[in-house]
Amino acid sequence: MAGKNDGTGKKDKAAKLEVNVPKEAAEQAAEVLENVTLTPEEFNQVKAHIESLQTELNDTISMAQRLQADFDNYRKRNAALSAESLEEGTRVIIKALLPVIDNFERAMDSMGTRDCPDSSWYDGIKLVYRQLMDVLAKSGFEEIPTAGMFDPELHDAVLQEEEEGAESGSILSVLLKGYKVKDRIIRHSMVKVAK
Repeated sequence: MAGKNDGTGKKDKAAKLEVNVPKEAAEQAAEVLENVTLTPEEFNQVKAHIESLQTELNDTISMAQRLQADFDNYRKRNAALSAESLEEGTRVIIKALLPVIDNFERAMDSMGTRDCPDSSWYDGIKLVYRQLMDVLAKSGFEEIPTAGMFDPELHDAVLQEEEEGAESGSILSVLLKGYKVKDRIIRHSMVKVAK
């Protein structure tokens, strides 16, 4: 930009202002600005205005980034909550089915202890039971192991009995099977333990 004559014949040097603008806008502005001269005061005012606009732009960008981060966190929390709700719903339904599973097992045990006149009926019950267990296994359903020693995290000792040759704390028999779904216990195994 050209300097301005202050009336004494001396020219003040006007500071140069550099702004990044789109090419078309720059060309239009160049036509207008060819004949514009700013005093140091005007230049400082324009510079202060540009700095305030830059600060406002930075604040707006910062706010947009925070909003984006908040939304990403919300989406992750929502996905985790949805997955946990689905797993909890699965556990509730399976827990409601446990008496049905127990009754299937009791029916098969009672039929196995006596001669069944219609073995195809017994085979059909076993097949339906196996199919039910396979469907539940796909949801992470599994029986809690009861071989070995008593574990209060997995088992519920409802009876204690002395048995010759049995180590204290070992499981003697299972009164009611326990189950878990994806490492979450939905029913502890009820067991008889050696004294």
